[in-house]
Amino acid sequence: MTDIKELLLSRIRDVADYPAPGVMFKDITPLLADPAAFTALTDALAELTVRHGATKIVGLEARGFILGAPAAVRAGVGFIPVRKAGKLPGATLSQAYDLEYGSAEIEVHAEDLAAGDRVMVIDDVLATGGTAEASLQLIRRAGAEVAGVVVLMELGFLAGRERLESVLDGAPLESLIVV
Repeated sequence: MTDIKELLLSRIRDVADYPAPGVMFKDITPLLADPAAFTALTDALAELTVRHGATKIVGLEARGFILGAPAAVRAGVGFIPVRKAGKLPGATLSQAYDLEYGSAEIEVHAEDLAAGDRVMVIDDVLATGGTAEASLQLIRRAGAEVAGVVVLMELGFLAGRERLESVLDGAPLESLIVV
């Protein structure tokens, strides 16, 4: 796993003062542009999905779509997008959550998850954990089981892992990189 961590880290660019002064943004677009690195990432996400017995992947808007969809194809499981409120047609389940600067709401199609589904949540970054926590609540409200959460990168200094510990209910939280 050390080799993949080094490969992934070497393709993540730091952008100072973006989107605001004092913020060090972790840009994954160079990783996505590198076929070897993107393939290694996709394979790692798919392997974790299979290892934890997931039958579906939920990708969190928006970069979770980019990472989750190819991992679902590689793992041979379904892919379900979790979107910002108002973006999905038809009947949805929604979950509001608090952010450090306000509140937000995410949705999933009501019929996309059901009892018997084991769902892996995939996203690019675990920061404060608010979006991931809301997605876990949505999955359980739909009657599905959480197989785990996997992220490309965890920003350890923001304590998202601690926030999620109480709602994971024993499901694993896997971070390929912790910064």
